[in-house]
Amino acid sequence: MCGIAGVISKYPIEEEAVGKMLFSMRHRGPDDTGYFLTKNASVGMCRLSINDVENGRQPFCNETGSVTVLYNGEIYNAPKLRKILREKGHSFGSRCDGEVIAHLYEEKGENFVSWLDGMFAIFLYDRTENKFILARDIPGEKPLYYGRLPCGGIVFASEIKAIRAAGIINLSLNRQAIWDMPTFLWVPEPETIFNEIRALPRSTYIVICRYSITEKSYRFAHRPSIDYSNEKDIIELTRSLVEDSVRLRVLSDVPVGAFLSGGIDSSIICTLAAQELGELHTFTASLENEESNPYYGHLDESPLAERYAATIGSKHHKVRLSEKSCRQLLDKLIYCADQPFAVSSGLGVMAIAQEAKDHDVRVLLTGDGADELFGGYSWYQHLPPSAAVHSENPATHDISARTISLSKKERRSAIRRHLAPKQAWAWHYYASEEDKRSLFNEEYFSGLIESSLRIFERYKKDREWNRMDFIVQDRECYLPFEMLRKIDQMTMAFSVEGRSPFVSPLILSHVENLQYTDLIKKDMGKVCLREAFADILPRQIIKRPKHGFNIPIDKWLKAEWGFLLERTFCRGSALYELGIIHQESAEEALRMLHSTTCLYGDVLFCYIILNLWLEELPKISLGQGVIR
Repeated sequence: MCGIAGVISKYPIEEEAVGKMLFSMRHRGPDDTGYFLTKNASVGMCRLSINDVENGRQPFCNETGSVTVLYNGEIYNAPKLRKILREKGHSFGSRCDGEVIAHLYEEKGENFVSWLDGMFAIFLYDRTENKFILARDIPGEKPLYYGRLPCGGIVFASEIKAIRAAGIINLSLNRQAIWDMPTFLWVPEPETIFNEIRALPRSTYIVICRYSITEKSYRFAHRPSIDYSNEKDIIELTRSLVEDSVRLRVLSDVPVGAFLSGGIDSSIICTLAAQELGELHTFTASLENEESNPYYGHLDESPLAERYAATIGSKHHKVRLSEKSCRQLLDKLIYCADQPFAVSSGLGVMAIAQEAKDHDVRVLLTGDGADELFGGYSWYQHLPPSAAVHSENPATHDISARTISLSKKERRSAIRRHLAPKQAWAWHYYASEEDKRSLFNEEYFSGLIESSLRIFERYKKDREWNRMDFIVQDRECYLPFEMLRKIDQMTMAFSVEGRSPFVSPLILSHVENLQYTDLIKKDMGKVCLREAFADILPRQIIKRPKHGFNIPIDKWLKAEWGFLLERTFCRGSALYELGIIHQESAEEALRMLHSTTCLYGDVLFCYIILNLWLEELPKISLGQGVIR
């Protein structure tokens, strides 16, 4: 695990610039640094030592030195690839997983990425053809950002702040990204908060040859081959693929731990990991003094997790959270999230990563991905058989899952009358377009696209949407942009590596073949996953409904965190000075906070994060003002 950064240019780039880039993200790799310098490329990496701690220094090369690799991540099928490559005559100088990449490129050319089961951001230089390749993993676990240079070159890094640290491109704020933030709580890729920086999409690589940049998508080389009309085969394959994925993802030369909530996803991962390792650290976040609320339900899952940790014999750690401890993590969240990211549950992930580091646990397994891949969210059970994408007379009301003035039945009925894009917003997301217009300065945001349509742009279909379309949309957007981004950034904040076994390339390929009825039956989600592991999990876990971890943000904003809201909407805030919010926004924010019809805590927290992030930026000319 590490971070990578570099510049490819017609003109020589000083090594000092790359050094600044690496220093800005030293939390990703505090153990070592490595550099690769040529006439037209200056690239570096900072390393978090996980495998072959003593010998895994980068860059990696092939036997002749004609192929050079720097990378960030883990290649889980490296042992299998190493065996195949040795049989073809390749030799290795370490046990480090990343060393297989250069040799695999010799055998497969650009198609080498299709053979990698892992999470990664890769830089590869082919000296013979004088071309460079940047590649990102299939699930989108590891980030990679880049900006084009006026000379035709490129600056790239694992984090946006590293590109800023290089100081070689001028940056301006992306107004559409700011507008989208209160709806999603994050910026949808491939865009970022800056107009000039782009995220390399997942399952994509770019080739830079003679300073021409070509972007190409790819797929995993292996595909499941079963009869998908046979329910027994589906269940058996699900079990096999998850077991194999966990077995590969516990490979480490340093201690391994796992998130444990007491739900089915984390319980599967922890059970399998404990069987593989013998000794496993498990971690649970505890909000002991918080009551249930109308939207999230019961907040503290630690008693369930403690009981199950005793069952599997793990060394369990309960991480106690409070409004004070979470507030102390806010500055760290702002810095390590890299761009505005307002998913409050990230504070819980950060707290667990901090606890893991304190116990010298440098790898954490997570259950993320199971809900999107196997139909786990409760609202999937209430999706209509079909939903229109377009209408001449669409419903305009903003009823959503957070409308607490209606009963659950009334909410479900109202949401089903929305068009498909608005249904996705109503079930899963936050601020409506009208909510944002009441707080944002309309002049600043003129001419932008409705946020719910931004995600649906990539699914331009004239036909009606069926139930699976909604689930696939979550797999394509919500999973990589929120869940996987959260795990990567919040664990790396404390130099801990988060691994998500459910998003292995083979499992992703497997679920593409599943139908709605394979996932959801009789108001129960994740059917094939539950049945696949029914023999090793207690019945109360197998039958337990979905329950996520949530911060009581509405309550805290009405009490101890109230000063953050005042700071955000006051006349001296960064949002106000830049003209992003208007004069009456403070009064409107208070009305939303105390609303008896809808929960707005997450929306208001998003504005708080935006303001804190803007305040932390160095002095950058933004076209419409200067952030000080």
